[in-house]
Amino acid sequence: MNLMAQKVVNIAKNTSYYTLALILQKVVSFSYFVIIARALGPEDLGKYYFALSFTTIFAVFIDLGFSNVSTRETAKDPERAGQYLNNILGLKLPLTLVVWLALVASVNLMGYPQLTKMLVYLASACMILDSFTLTFFSLSRGFHNLIFESVASVSYQIIVLVAGLATLKLGYGVEWQMGALVAASLLNTIYAYLVVVRKWKVKVRPTIDRELAKKMILISLPFATFGIAQRFYTYFDTVLLSRLAGDEAVGIYQVAFKIIFALQFLPAAFSASLYPAFASYWQNNRSQLAITFERAMNYLLIIAMPISIGIISIADKILLLFTNSYANALWPLRLNIAALVFSFLNFALGALLNACDQQRANTRNMIIITLTSAAINLALIPKYQAVGASVAVLVSNIMMFILGMRLIPAITNYDRRKVAIMAGKVLLASAVMGALSTLLKNYLNVFLVVAISGLAYFGLLFAVRAFRKEDILSIVSSFKRGGGGEQTS
Repeated sequence: MNLMAQKVVNIAKNTSYYTLALILQKVVSFSYFVIIARALGPEDLGKYYFALSFTTIFAVFIDLGFSNVSTRETAKDPERAGQYLNNILGLKLPLTLVVWLALVASVNLMGYPQLTKMLVYLASACMILDSFTLTFFSLSRGFHNLIFESVASVSYQIIVLVAGLATLKLGYGVEWQMGALVAASLLNTIYAYLVVVRKWKVKVRPTIDRELAKKMILISLPFATFGIAQRFYTYFDTVLLSRLAGDEAVGIYQVAFKIIFALQFLPAAFSASLYPAFASYWQNNRSQLAITFERAMNYLLIIAMPISIGIISIADKILLLFTNSYANALWPLRLNIAALVFSFLNFALGALLNACDQQRANTRNMIIITLTSAAINLALIPKYQAVGASVAVLVSNIMMFILGMRLIPAITNYDRRKVAIMAGKVLLASAVMGALSTLLKNYLNVFLVVAISGLAYFGLLFAVRAFRKEDILSIVSSFKRGGGGEQTS
């Protein structure tokens, strides 16, 4: 097998393993979320997720894009993998201390109660451990291997589930739930370290080579800028909710946020496959780039639209998974899930922009959206609490889509009319499906409603010729043809 064919096989295997791992991880993660949400109630759940969101924002300042650099540079020059890793570790160790001290000072200056501070301290241990796990696995990605990371992601979630259930069974409080995360993070870090040492035969010795470190810092700046903006955009609303509306509002909001977050493995895995195809076609076949982009948008519309409209129609039944104390999550859930369509499409847009040398434009868009989201949250949360934060999610996702689409004509001359016609067909089929779900939900079991509505949706798609078997086969084929030139990482 030649080198090009081997790369195609590696990409296909990586995508398959990673997608399967993401599915399993999300299923276990969401199941655990439902369990602890029911056990803790909105207020303690709010404290728990405030601590995670708060520390996650700080975590980006430990890595600063170094893991992306490690992956890219290792892929280019595997012989120097150890040098890259050890210099990154040398840079991250002092950064970790500075960031941790800033985190501790911040949570104390903000005047949170002792339990919240304890949760933040525990979550900060996860923050540090997970950051170093990411660095170790970045080396595996550089060697075109996602298998170890896939195993770790599923194992981590299973450890959290088992340890968390044990603490609930013993009647321990919310801090023990956070302790379960710390235990899982520690084991994950040890595993990632052992992969580096035993599989890749790299000696871990943190050091700083001034010239190499300077080069890596310069390379990491675009990644760091995008990462900081993205992290603030994703988690700052939870921190604001905690400050402006209280822990109960955070708990209510997390029910809606967790559902949409759990579904994002679909476009994430899809865009991981799209990226190398886009990159290859950008260099070698611009007409195929346009066709692949059209099909990607169509595929994501076919998947996202019915999920969005379907969940909106049966949102009240979904909330029965939780207790009556989460009844106020109904409109936050509907607003968040309405953003799902734009969120899915934005994954494809981001993959196209990054693959076609538009990283700076993509980063600029993310900064604009982050600032806009913060402004909307500050304006709406004091009065509308979780509903206000959910409005910010919807508006910012729509804005991200508009800003991204404005850049596409300069990259590829895709057929706008085809995409618009497809969107209309999918919207029609989804609307009929949503109406059917609304009619049936009070008479049948919700799972039966989902099955009937899903069959009706796909039947309508076939009837209006929006969905054909050949389309999906063509998309899969185009990924294989385009995937040999780049690594998905």
